[in-house]
Amino acid sequence: MATYAGTVDRTALAKRVIPPHPVLSFLIVAGFVGLLYVVEAYDVATNNSLEGDGVRPRDFSQWDNLIWMPLIHSGWSHLTGNAVPLLLLGFLATSGGLKQFFQVTVVIWLTSALGVWVFGSAGSHIGASGLVFGFLAFLLVRGIFAKSWLQLLIAVGVFALYGAALWGVLPGRPGISWEGHLFGAIGGVLAAWGVARDNHRSSAPARFTA
Repeated sequence: MATYAGTVDRTALAKRVIPPHPVLSFLIVAGFVGLLYVVEAYDVATNNSLEGDGVRPRDFSQWDNLIWMPLIHSGWSHLTGNAVPLLLLGFLATSGGLKQFFQVTVVIWLTSALGVWVFGSAGSHIGASGLVFGFLAFLLVRGIFAKSWLQLLIAVGVFALYGAALWGVLPGRPGISWEGHLFGAIGGVLAAWGVARDNHRSSAPARFTA
């Protein structure tokens, strides 16, 4: 019997800044943003019938609203304010592959919604800004975990564009769900940590026997 020690190396993938399939990645992110516009068009056509279907903190009768929160907006300006950064940040967040992107998105989505449900103030919390803050935090933190200077450089550029938005994690203007922003950002950090952990495990030596 012989043994062979090999290495499953995902370092190169972990340090990417451009998605492996950029056109497909853009189409998927743009498709999601397009869906948000379809939902908003329906909301406007039905006299804002969806705006009450956001996350209502500590309301046990509205669990399904945890799913709908990022899809609903309070008007075209609210949606457009989220759509532009969502396109850019979402595209950059696909650099580790689409499977990883979907996992990261789920972590951010649920962390933001659950955080709002447990700790949020009264009212219907809606909007994709939790995803925006989550992707922003993910991009800022992942370069540290991956020890990638290029990713850190990209993070500096992202911070230059949207760093001022980080103040949105603190209580500010009435009617703005800072809780959604805060827990979205926390979800982004958790997702970056999870990605780094998985990459570390996958890069560990693998032993084959024959």
